[in-house]
Amino acid sequence: MQTLPSVAVVILNWNGRNFLQQFLPSVLASTYTNLRVIVADNASTDDSVQFVQQTFPSVEILTSNENYGFAKGYNFFLQQVKADYYVLLNSDVEVTTKWIEPIIELMEADKSIAACQPKILSFHQKDTFEYAGASGGWIDALGYPFSRGRVFDVLEKDTGQYNDAVEIFWASGAALFIRAEQFHAMKGFDEFFFAHQEEIDLCWRLQRSGYKVFVCPQSVVHHVGGGTLPTGSSQKVFLNFRNNLVMICKNLPWSQLWWKLPLRVGLDAVSAWKELLSGKSIYFFAVIKAHFAFTGWVFGPKQTATGTYPRLKTVYKGSVVWQYFIQKKKIFSEIVKAV
Repeated sequence: MQTLPSVAVVILNWNGRNFLQQFLPSVLASTYTNLRVIVADNASTDDSVQFVQQTFPSVEILTSNENYGFAKGYNFFLQQVKADYYVLLNSDVEVTTKWIEPIIELMEADKSIAACQPKILSFHQKDTFEYAGASGGWIDALGYPFSRGRVFDVLEKDTGQYNDAVEIFWASGAALFIRAEQFHAMKGFDEFFFAHQEEIDLCWRLQRSGYKVFVCPQSVVHHVGGGTLPTGSSQKVFLNFRNNLVMICKNLPWSQLWWKLPLRVGLDAVSAWKELLSGKSIYFFAVIKAHFAFTGWVFGPKQTATGTYPRLKTVYKGSVVWQYFIQKKKIFSEIVKAV
């Protein structure tokens, strides 16, 4: 009998005792047999570690002396984990019992798939896609990410419309399956990102190295979302704007970057002024701060990206901003038809 590939579910935790109490039982109920469940604690100041040790003795625990954030945190902890596949799972995710098997079967059948995600539905609205990944991520020509089931802040109901296992541009960091060998070959996440969009950058680099990224909706999880940084927070706005500019600067060829980058900076400025005029000064100053931080990255030491610049069918060739705000197309399926 053939041995199943080894899978390590690694839950990065920072002061998430309540989420661990609520959602670890669902992870431990997974039916996949060659499985390790690991809580990687990012220097929590609550009693997360003691709680897991006492309540879930089968769960392995790794600890750090400081909060490294999402990107550096996973890089640090995964150096200590040996497995064929890593599953990077947010602490605020409830999984279904057979969520692992369909994805491992898919990836084992096609060795060119380096990363994959399940269908991610909202924990609070079980029939609705969740913001962080929905049924697989895409990106537009200017580097704006969106998903099958989520465009900006519009979330679709799940009626089975995106139930096909297909190639996507990026897989969500909320529940990311990735081959351990390829994670380390890519040198993991870019630690400059700290948190937000580092998984999109990693998936882009994987594709530039000849690998594919997939969604497997036969696997379903439910995500609370906003567990560490609430939606609309100044820090979240800052990281999203800064990291997105860094990502496109790393991964676009100069033949596109010379005109797309100034256009993106201009669109960011329009967004910032729009929010300022509507009374959201915190948003405005977060975007300005992000642009200054991006400029510092340009002139500082950085992780570079290598590989080719393949034409990817999961890049929307138009502007999702134009389709959403001007053409008023709010649904993924409407937008991708408007190429």
